[in-house]
Amino acid sequence: MQGLFTFADSALFADRLDQEVDWRQDHIRLFGKTMPLPRLTAWHGDPGKVYSYSGIEMPPKPWTESLLGIKAKVETAAGTQFNSVLLNKYRDGRDSMGWHSDDEPELGPSPVIASVSFGATRRFVLRHKYNKTLETISIELTDGSLLLMQGPTQHFWQHQIPKTRRVVGQRINLTFRTIV
Repeated sequence: MQGLFTFADSALFADRLDQEVDWRQDHIRLFGKTMPLPRLTAWHGDPGKVYSYSGIEMPPKPWTESLLGIKAKVETAAGTQFNSVLLNKYRDGRDSMGWHSDDEPELGPSPVIASVSFGATRRFVLRHKYNKTLETISIELTDGSLLLMQGPTQHFWQHQIPKTRRVVGQRINLTFRTIV
């Protein structure tokens, strides 16, 4: 859904989140090597809603006023209540997210994930996990847009934000979730 947030609201939230959030640079172990994640992250949510992925444990920081305002608008559009949010800051086209599914046990059997983008447009790509004859799907995530993933999406599909050589500005992405 393009334009959930106006250009002015998106710019305001992007600036506030850039300043308010305690961004962290986590490291991941791949192929026997430890390397920094190619983006900055943060985790906010209700008390006790810890999130873990790829060996990284994220205890929740408290909700900020900005995050609560964004959350209220997203919950209305999605028709779902969320108790946590993963924030990703893509500083430029070199920052990325590799192929994955959001299928961690704490998200439940069929998670609903609402993804909001503020800042530069980035390409979001989906591929089927099992049927390799299906073509990949590309979606341009624009400033102020909402992407809703639900039902069997995480069971059958993987997604990524690939690196790009194009000159792109900063993008802050929020993925609202429910930790069960």
